[in-house]
Amino acid sequence: MRLPRQALAVAFGLAAITTPAAADDAKGEIRIGQTLPYSGPVSGFGIIGRAQEAYFAKVNAEGGINGRKVKFISLDDAYSPPKTVEQTRKLVEQEEVQLMFGSLGTATNNAVHRYLNNKKVPQLFVLSGATKWADPKNFRWTMPGMATYESEGVIYAKYLLQTKPDAKIAILSQNDDFGRDYVAGFKRALGSRAATMIVAEASYEHTAPTISSQLATLKASGADVMFGVVLGKFTSQMIKGVAELNWKPDPFFVPTSASSISFLEPAGLDNAVGLIASSNQKDPLDAQWADDAGVKEYLAFMKQYLPNADLNNSNYAAGYHYANLMVQVLKACKDDLSRENILKQATSLREMQLPMLLPGITVSTGPDDYLPFQQLRLRRFNGKSWVGFGEILDDK
Repeated sequence: MRLPRQALAVAFGLAAITTPAAADDAKGEIRIGQTLPYSGPVSGFGIIGRAQEAYFAKVNAEGGINGRKVKFISLDDAYSPPKTVEQTRKLVEQEEVQLMFGSLGTATNNAVHRYLNNKKVPQLFVLSGATKWADPKNFRWTMPGMATYESEGVIYAKYLLQTKPDAKIAILSQNDDFGRDYVAGFKRALGSRAATMIVAEASYEHTAPTISSQLATLKASGADVMFGVVLGKFTSQMIKGVAELNWKPDPFFVPTSASSISFLEPAGLDNAVGLIASSNQKDPLDAQWADDAGVKEYLAFMKQYLPNADLNNSNYAAGYHYANLMVQVLKACKDDLSRENILKQATSLREMQLPMLLPGITVSTGPDDYLPFQQLRLRRFNGKSWVGFGEILDDK
């Protein structure tokens, strides 16, 4: 499916309001802003916005939220922080959105973090697992939308300690907060054993053309386990590069954000067999969920609103999942769509169930606890889809 290069906008219903405050009127719009990489090195994530555009269209077709229609404006920032600043300012100052929702990336969100907090604009469910997004004391208006990268790193290390305590580990990581957080959690869980179990580390810049030299160095270390903290095209490069080197690390971990089929396919799905990642969501193509009500609801939505989409691409399910969460928060706002009340409701979730969450996982937040998701389950790629295994794990 060809992704849009320009703004995605869903606007069904009544005339546009002129200020965010006008949304307090029961007949006004709910104006939601977002930036995503519809172009650039991680453009595969643009599908998240495509799914959310369709979901808000569905919501509007069914009458909207508490009598209001949603206007969803998702702009391309190409995964470039200066572009994120430009597009976010446009959304806040020209489009006058009431909140920012589900924008992707650590460096990109960081570029507008202080701006949105100074403007008192909710920056909700940031698609980045950096620990900094859960800091209500210093950045009250920002909330994360993912389990933290550190927590995910902890879970991978715990699994290794249980199943392969004599592992020789190589780590490749992106040289930014994304990479550093994963590695920090991984090392924290390994504890004193990190010094002996980790035999090689390398990093790369997200602007680099290739990572081939790093992979060659890591293989030469004799490591039999690989933890690749990569994103976008570097996921494909890493998987294909490891295969071309005839290196067979086992286990071979990748972040949840790198597990989309759209990143595995360019490397060859056969080369991705055995990869381990984690998730808190059901895989709609996994046979174990064939009769699950939430998965059936998702598949019916896809059939009606995105009939030509590749269901193997988990970014569609991710977009649907987060849009569900956002709608539940907005429903809880009732007739008060002020920015203050939107934030209040987002930080007052109590064991909320969502259709695509794994059984036993719910969403809870509080004024001092901004982390909506803190549990994950490991899963392994079998050449066609991801198959969950083991128990639900957390960072404890």
